[in-house]
Amino acid sequence: MYKLLKSLVRSDDLGIDLGTRNTVVYSPGIGIILSEPSMVALDKKTGAIMATGYEAYNMVGRTPGNIIAVRPMKDGVVADFSITEKMVDAFVKKTKIKSLFKKPRILIGIPWGITNVEKRAVSDAALQAGAGESLLIEEPMAAAVGALVDVTEPRGKMIVDIGGGTTEVAIISLSGIVVCKSIRIGGDEFDQAIIQHCRQHYNLLIGERMSERVKIEIGSASPFEKEKNMIVKGRDLVSGLPKTFTLSSFEIRDALAEPISAIVTTIRSTLEETPPELSGDILKDGILMTGGGSLLYGIAHRIANETELQVSRAEDPLTCVASGTGKVLESEELMRKISSTISHKNTY
Repeated sequence: MYKLLKSLVRSDDLGIDLGTRNTVVYSPGIGIILSEPSMVALDKKTGAIMATGYEAYNMVGRTPGNIIAVRPMKDGVVADFSITEKMVDAFVKKTKIKSLFKKPRILIGIPWGITNVEKRAVSDAALQAGAGESLLIEEPMAAAVGALVDVTEPRGKMIVDIGGGTTEVAIISLSGIVVCKSIRIGGDEFDQAIIQHCRQHYNLLIGERMSERVKIEIGSASPFEKEKNMIVKGRDLVSGLPKTFTLSSFEIRDALAEPISAIVTTIRSTLEETPPELSGDILKDGILMTGGGSLLYGIAHRIANETELQVSRAEDPLTCVASGTGKVLESEELMRKISSTISHKNTY
């Protein structure tokens, strides 16, 4: 009976990957229960929320003057606290998870190395959304757990998590992060590089949604077997008129060269700081990639060539951080072992 009651008490806990581009929510014992864009549509006059998630994302670039669609997260951290608070609250309500006995614990993945002020902003957003206890876990550790890596064994594991706003490169061993580097470059930087390329070379302005489509369809870090072209719609910056033009995968690869090089440089510098004993493990096991940015065509091949290491990608890279937070909530033993990477704040 005690075990049954204990499971009921904790059945409403939530693990959240509060990402720059997407928010993913994991319910222990159930799995992923929500995955939507980290987007909020607001009434400019009243500040009232008009929509969140996919509904708000579909409004981007299409709203009337009194409505704005914004992303309250920037580079993996809170850029606007009040809007983030409302967004988290809306997403928690969408999950329809209700507490039977007490307020839930919410465990949120955060980038490595963010400031205490930034941590407090994330914690407070969770508490305002109804959490009884707000727990924070560093994203590289959560991503590794979500990718089913045994983080407790005395063996070096290298994780490269490329998210929307940040890239985290970490060496994990014995339930802790031995070496980690974080740069504020990710999928958003890829999109902006494509927008800037179109502006500079074609005098044409394209929106964020179009840029994302270009990245997904013809973006790459290594050459395709057969290069691709894509018809793109934008606005001519000279005439101000709508215009259609064609982009090639070759030129988009060139546009993405700088942010990709920054990621590769970060990986190399992390390897240079890795203790020799763990370097041997990584030489044998290779690098594991997680995060939406790992889906960019050819990026694993590029990193493998640059590091001369085997590179693999998690089975579901988009949900690794959220799955990791949920798996930690499911296992008190695992939470105890990796407690050095977890911070908490509660309302009690």
